[in-house]
Amino acid sequence: MDSHARARALIDQAHQADPHRAPDGRAAELVYADRMENWVAQVAADAPALLRLAARCQHLERWSVPRASFPMDRPGYLAWRRSLYTKQAERARELLVQAGISAEEAAEVATWVSKTGLKKNPGTQALEDAACLVFLENEIAGFAAQHADYPREKFIDILRKTWRKMSPRAQELALALELPPAIASLVREALA
Repeated sequence: MDSHARARALIDQAHQADPHRAPDGRAAELVYADRMENWVAQVAADAPALLRLAARCQHLERWSVPRASFPMDRPGYLAWRRSLYTKQAERARELLVQAGISAEEAAEVATWVSKTGLKKNPGTQALEDAACLVFLENEIAGFAAQHADYPREKFIDILRKTWRKMSPRAQELALALELPPAIASLVREALA
């Protein structure tokens, strides 16, 4: 087994510890990692193995830092996300080095996972694109249901912010998604 295969196995083993389960019984983090890797392969032509590993680290052990461990306001949410970026990046670096990936390559993955250089670093941008596409394809309907008290304008603002974070290639892929009619209507309004 080569170092990339060992790293993938270690990452997926960490995902298996997620107590949250998808409807098919798999660890929710593992399902998310598969979705991230799939989208990275579509966003980044010829996505190298290192970028695919980084995609699998996007939510690495996210379950271990509950959202409720930070204040339940906007600054608390932003602080929670920043803490996750740092924690996930360091954990990814640790697992990759343990698998035999060079320290330089592991540091590159940590840069991407920590969201450093968004819009400037192609690896970081590819991960952000994939995360936005996973959100739009798989999570937005549940998010909308969970936040049914939000006014329509807030959803449109969220979609506009999501759109601005995406590269032109990711936007092109997003436009091809088959979204539920109510969500598609919000997307159209956000992009108008």
